[in-house]
Amino acid sequence: MLLLGRTSSLGVMQIGPDGAIRGEVRTAGHQRVAHGVYRLETPELEPWENFLRDLSALRLVLPADAVFTHVTGARLLGWRLPALPEQVPHFAAVRGANRPRRPGLICSRLVHDSKVRVAHDLPVDEPAEILLRAARDLGDLDLAIMVDSAAQLGHVSDSDIERVLASRRPGTRRLRDVWQSRNERAESAGETLLHRFHQVLEVPTEPQVEIFDDEGLFICRADLLVVGTQSLHEYDGAVHRDKSVHRRDLRRERALTRTPYVRRGYTLDDLLNHPAILMHELDRLLGRPHKARRLRAWRALIGDSLYSEAGRSRVMNRWYRSTNPVDWARTA
Repeated sequence: MLLLGRTSSLGVMQIGPDGAIRGEVRTAGHQRVAHGVYRLETPELEPWENFLRDLSALRLVLPADAVFTHVTGARLLGWRLPALPEQVPHFAAVRGANRPRRPGLICSRLVHDSKVRVAHDLPVDEPAEILLRAARDLGDLDLAIMVDSAAQLGHVSDSDIERVLASRRPGTRRLRDVWQSRNERAESAGETLLHRFHQVLEVPTEPQVEIFDDEGLFICRADLLVVGTQSLHEYDGAVHRDKSVHRRDLRRERALTRTPYVRRGYTLDDLLNHPAILMHELDRLLGRPHKARRLRAWRALIGDSLYSEAGRSRVMNRWYRSTNPVDWARTA
């Protein structure tokens, strides 16, 4: 609900929920969300709560039928996201020609019928549409993290994706490739990256395999089992440095000694900066010759993703151009 108020010099202001204001505000206690949109400062709140308040304030400049999409919509739905830059614009989709453009906000057009979801009291685009819009900007690895998360949560199905792919809009080719290679059993972004690494290096794996000892007692569920071997490959993220998690991991590893399985842990640094070493280890495990094209294919995926400097620059430059910035230097 919007309320109208007047100032002595600026005319009518729109006042939204939580004291958000559309207009020029230069008073203490307000922070700028986007050009012409301000809200009350809330430094005492957690980043997530401030994120929700920013989106609520942005609705003052969006049409009534607008929905949040792309990585903004994905975040509202609780999906896992790739390594996004610190400053990421907000994404919305609207019908008609009224697409507000300003720094920090990117609007695209809704051209197909879709069902609006509501998450945290905010309108959100359909999951398949969110993935399609992300596919236009992000690399395959970045998109794979979102696809795996959406599939694991049951937010998107084959029929949903097929309907979007049939439209042949920009991004459908990338979305099709990533969807076909998805791992909907992945439980973290790191697991998605590890699974994709094995796919690119043509190493067949089975995800989330349950391991039992000789007496039939359950020991663990491994991220990946290399097919035809007893080698368990797992992603070791930052959470494994927590004391309680580390103690649990040690008990787990001791239990695995009662089985013929061998666990190998991989970190993000291994996947990004030392893939050649990992490739040689996998080739020795499978008893096959090295092929440089596999390594080149993986490095190309990394280079096009938000996990590389070149990939981040590409995406940020694209987003910057999409906000239609004004070069005031040329007006002097």
